[in-house]
Amino acid sequence: MRPPIPMSSTTALTPSGFLTVLRRYGLAVAACGLTAALVLPFQPALDLPNTVMLFLLAVVLVAVLAGRGAAMLASVLGVALFDFLFVPPRFSLEVSHARHLVTFAVMLVVSLVVGQLTAGLRAQATEAARRELLARALYDLASELAGAMTLAQVSEAVERFLRIRGDARGRLVLPADQGPTLPFSGEAGLAVPDDVLEQVMASGAPTQLLRPDGYCCEVLPLSGTTRNRGVLLVLHRTDDTGTAPLLAALAALVVTAVERLHFVEVAQAAQLEAVSERLRSTLLSALSHDVRTPLTAVYGLADSMLTGPLPDEARISALAIRDQAFRLNGMVGNLLDMARLRSGRVELRREWQPVEEVVGASLKLLDSVLAGRSLQVGGLGALPLLEIDAVLMERVFCNLLENAAKYSPAEAPISLSAHDAGEAVEFRVTSGGKGFPPDRLEQVFGLFERGQPEVPIAGMGLGLAICRTIVEAHGGRIRAFNPEQGGGCVAFTLPKGSPPPFEVEFAVEVPADA
Repeated sequence: MRPPIPMSSTTALTPSGFLTVLRRYGLAVAACGLTAALVLPFQPALDLPNTVMLFLLAVVLVAVLAGRGAAMLASVLGVALFDFLFVPPRFSLEVSHARHLVTFAVMLVVSLVVGQLTAGLRAQATEAARRELLARALYDLASELAGAMTLAQVSEAVERFLRIRGDARGRLVLPADQGPTLPFSGEAGLAVPDDVLEQVMASGAPTQLLRPDGYCCEVLPLSGTTRNRGVLLVLHRTDDTGTAPLLAALAALVVTAVERLHFVEVAQAAQLEAVSERLRSTLLSALSHDVRTPLTAVYGLADSMLTGPLPDEARISALAIRDQAFRLNGMVGNLLDMARLRSGRVELRREWQPVEEVVGASLKLLDSVLAGRSLQVGGLGALPLLEIDAVLMERVFCNLLENAAKYSPAEAPISLSAHDAGEAVEFRVTSGGKGFPPDRLEQVFGLFERGQPEVPIAGMGLGLAICRTIVEAHGGRIRAFNPEQGGGCVAFTLPKGSPPPFEVEFAVEVPADA
């Protein structure tokens, strides 16, 4: 396991920290004492400048091993021992010659300068090693996150990275619509109020929560390219300075990994939906063609049987066969239309024409379906000409009126209205009954979706899907809602466009005597 990254700040004076400081200054005292003990037996053979060099060497060693404070103590203590043990009169702090005072001053200044420079180089080397270890840890984290396939793997990788910081831990919090909250190990102390989390996610600015035990909880937003993906909570010591760039880099790596997983999931879902849609369209087309041929034969045979003499019981059966074959033929026709529309092979044959004629043709086709129903039609005569495909729009009105008749009580009226909506014309088909489920107002336009799945009414859930495809192909929009007075309503718009001007023909009168 990789060793923890050294902190860039001084150690706090906890009991263990106090012992560390005591060891450093004890090393300074021991180094000066050991130097004096080793040099003292050779004092007659060594002159004073050589002795000074040995004490300077001790100061350098203390600076390398124990830092600035211990080096300053070693400088002062080395000068005192040099004066006491080696400068005449020995074993006294008195100075017999003035030149020795210059020696003491130079020795003290040189010791302090050398100690400071050495300690500074040592600190720089330590900081360089710390940064190298941190850079390597960030590189390893980026590699792990690049290969992560789940959010759990992301959290584990970040947990391992925080572990090398020593006394640091964290927690990844994601919104409910993006994934579960993933706590890291050691979650204690990482409880953050919900209002703080919401504020950070809304503002996108990090915040700090200081604690009385000397720890600080960093709340970092995971700001993605399209939205905020959550927050990252990191708990570390307050005296661990220089963490802001590290935490910023960590948050950037985490949000990149979370976004990548999100977009991979979206791409996979889109690919699966495309494959499913293609398979569904192929199946619809093949099934519709295969069913239509025998269905036409059944309908023709039943209709031919009705033209000849039959007993009453046989005539009723033949009539039922013909009617059910006709209904099934309509379902197969819907399947074929949906397959063609979804494949994009249908070209609109647009012509400028009055909508009331298209509605009239639709009502004629629905004579049997709307028999005995109260139908109110209004607003069609005041509409301008629209550039539409009459055959397809006829199918739209047929499907909407047939659905209104199927899913509303027999005594409930059905209304078809139209009005000017600025740049478009809006049509509304309203019926009574329960209306649409409030939570399925958008889903009812999907393939094989029905407004009331529990109602035992014949149908395949293709009518509204076909209407949506045709209306959107014309550049319009379609929606479903439940009016305040009850029932259900489907409204769709068609763009007005710019109809061509009418050509007025003038009659020329010929005089009678010409």
